[in-house]
Amino acid sequence: MSHLFLFGSLLLFISGCAPESKLWTAQPPGGEAQDISQALQQQLILANDGDTITLEPGIFSFSRSLIMEGKNDILIQGAGIDQTILTFAAQEEGAEGMRISNGRSITLADFTIQDAKGDNIKINDVDGLNLLNIKSEWTGTPDKDNGAYALYPVMCKNVLIDGNIAIGASDAGIYVGQSERVIVRNSKAYNNVAGIEIENTIDADVYNNEARDNTGGILVFDLPGLSQLGRKVRVFNNVVADNNYTNFAPPGNIVGAVPPGTGVMVLASKEVEIFDNDITDNQTAGVALISYEFVEATSNVDGQEGGEELSMENNLQRYKTDQAYDPYPSAISVRDNRITNRHTWPTFENDIGYLLTYKFWFDRPQILHDGILDPTLVDAGGQLTGNKRICITGNGTDAANLDVANEFANLAINPPAYDCNLPPITPTDLTPKMVADE
Repeated sequence: MSHLFLFGSLLLFISGCAPESKLWTAQPPGGEAQDISQALQQQLILANDGDTITLEPGIFSFSRSLIMEGKNDILIQGAGIDQTILTFAAQEEGAEGMRISNGRSITLADFTIQDAKGDNIKINDVDGLNLLNIKSEWTGTPDKDNGAYALYPVMCKNVLIDGNIAIGASDAGIYVGQSERVIVRNSKAYNNVAGIEIENTIDADVYNNEARDNTGGILVFDLPGLSQLGRKVRVFNNVVADNNYTNFAPPGNIVGAVPPGTGVMVLASKEVEIFDNDITDNQTAGVALISYEFVEATSNVDGQEGGEELSMENNLQRYKTDQAYDPYPSAISVRDNRITNRHTWPTFENDIGYLLTYKFWFDRPQILHDGILDPTLVDAGGQLTGNKRICITGNGTDAANLDVANEFANLAINPPAYDCNLPPITPTDLTPKMVADE
C-alpha cells in the first residue's frame, strides 16, 4: 500500500491561530493546607472490607502518593467538590496522587484532587468501581509537565464515572483503558489534550457529558500491544464544542498526533456508534475516523531524544509486532448528530490543517474518514460489506473519504457507500449494585 502523503508540498504558508481558550480551573479557597499524608495513608492500610473513610471539609496537602491495595467494599467520601480539596502540589514521593489496585466494589465520591506529579487518580484491576462527583485538576495554565490522566481506571470491570470534572491533563482528562462494562456520564472535561478517552475497552457508554476547550473532545482508540482490543462503544447525547486548545502533550505521546480542533476521533476501533451529539465549532473536524496505518505513515520518530519520546516509538514498535492487532476502523455508525462549525480555517498547528485547506479551502466537510480499509473485508469494488461497513447519515454536514492511501486520487464527498445503517449496539449493563440512581 502506498503512503506518499507529501505533506511538505501542501504547506501553503497560511498564517492562522486557534481562538483563545478559556481556563476552567478553580483555585482552592483561602486557608492553610494541612499535611495529613501519614494519617490518611494509615487509614487506607488499616481499612477493613466494608469501611467508609470520611474526608472532612478543608484543604489537605500531601507530600507522597496515597496507596490502597487489595481492599473490598470501601467508600472514600468527601464533603463535596471544592469543599474537600486534596492537593499534591508539594508532592515529593510517588507518581500518582491516589493509586488503588486489586479490589472489588470501590467508591470515591465528593472531593477535589489537584496537582499530582503524575496521574491524579489511578485505579487498576478493580471490579465494581464508582467515581462520583470528583473534580480532578491541575491548577494554573495547562502544561506538558502536568500529569497524564486526571481520572485513570485501567483493566477494570463494571466502572461508573458520573458527575466528574477533569481539567488540565497532558494526555486525557477522563481515560478508561483495557476495561469492560463502562459508563461515563454527566461529566465535564476542559483544557485537557483529550477530554474523554475510551481505549481498548469493551462495552462502554459515553453520554450526557460536556467536552469543551480540549485539543480533542472525545476519543475512541484501539492501540497495539495491549491486553485486549476494544469494541461496542456508544457515544451519544454529549456536547462536544470548541475543542481547539493547543496540543500540549509531551513530545512523542500518541495524543500528540491529535490536531487541535478535533471533536470526536475514532482510531482503529470496531463497533462504535456515535449519535445524537451536539458537535459544534471544532476547528479541524467534527468527527474523524482514522486507521493506525495513517498514524504510522505520518509519524516520524527519527531524531528523538530521551525518554520523553518513547511513547509514540513504543506504539509503532508494538504495531509492527502485534499480530492480533487490527489497525482499521470498521462497523462504525455516525448518525443523527448536529454538527456545525463557524470557523473559516482549520488549525495550522498540525499538517492536517494545511492539507484540509489545500483540498477544501473554505468548504470543509466536518466528517473525515482517511479511507484506508481492511483489505480482507472489502468486496470486488473495494468497499466494506455487511455489518463491517462505515455508515454516515443524517448529521447536517458533508462527509469526506480522503483516500489518503492513494494520495487522495479518489477523494469523494458523501460517497454512496456511507449511506447505510448498522444494527444498534446493546446498551452497557453494569452490575446493578454498582449503578447509582439515575
